[in-house]
Amino acid sequence: MDPLLLFIYIFLFPGFLFLFAYALTFEYLDRRIAARMQHRVGPPFFQPFADLIKVLGKEVIDPDGVDRRIFDAAPLIALAAVMTAYLYIPIVGISPLAFEGDLVLVLYLLALPTILLFVLGWLSRNIFSAVGGVRAVTQLFIYEVPFFLALLAPALMAGTWSISGIMVWQQQHLWCLFLQPIGFVVALIGLQAKLERTPFDIPEAETEIVAGPWTELTGRRLALMHLARDASLVCGSALVAALFLGGPQVPWVISPAWLGWIVGFILFLVKTLAVLLILSSIKVATGRIRIDQLNRIGWKYITSAAIVQVAIVLAMNYWWVRA
Repeated sequence: MDPLLLFIYIFLFPGFLFLFAYALTFEYLDRRIAARMQHRVGPPFFQPFADLIKVLGKEVIDPDGVDRRIFDAAPLIALAAVMTAYLYIPIVGISPLAFEGDLVLVLYLLALPTILLFVLGWLSRNIFSAVGGVRAVTQLFIYEVPFFLALLAPALMAGTWSISGIMVWQQQHLWCLFLQPIGFVVALIGLQAKLERTPFDIPEAETEIVAGPWTELTGRRLALMHLARDASLVCGSALVAALFLGGPQVPWVISPAWLGWIVGFILFLVKTLAVLLILSSIKVATGRIRIDQLNRIGWKYITSAAIVQVAIVLAMNYWWVRA
């Protein structure tokens, strides 16, 4: 790719600038959908942006005895990890940075914000933050296994560990949503837990531990972590759309190329918004569960369902080879 086009792709559109704008739009839509489902008005369109600007300007308060450098660096690393993962997800077509194995890299990068939240909670010397951090990492060990299995099943079926490669395979065959419905449901549940949204908002249960690992975050640190979470919602939705809904690809060739990019981008918007609608509906329709309930449900039902889906995929691949 031409260096100028690559610069535009990474930093402007559909790169970081678009990611920040779409992340704030996602937050607005998430809050608006929840409000309408609960017969409330909801916030105005500019509210997420206004909140971000306001919190960025607030004073940064350092808890006694903590390493300020770690507290400054952790939100930046979390946001950088999500931004890097976003570059490998198809937005308007095949990602120019795609390589064999980028799916594994993206899954690793999307797990970093939770790990960093645990570090912040543990080092803050605040009991509420420490308990929330422990809950966050405990929850991580529960949902990551079925979430990884659900997202790796399309890779097994397509015979590639590239997100763009899986998307192209679906263009030539059939959406993984129809071939792997169990994996799609598990992926949505795992994504809801990864983002710590209701009913999996156990690490920041306000009625129990104030805000969990977020308690001692102030000023720009809090703003950057919130932005990282909003960006994670976009990346997670785009990843599920790419692996199960065909991403921005259409099953036919569109000429000229720029028209194909426009159509692909519209499909990206529609599919990611559809995933957001499902996640918002789950948040509104459910109540918070306890960590022991998540442990039982996660290992007994969700992980079992993910393993069954992988077994079905392996059986289908064997049948296709034999046929």
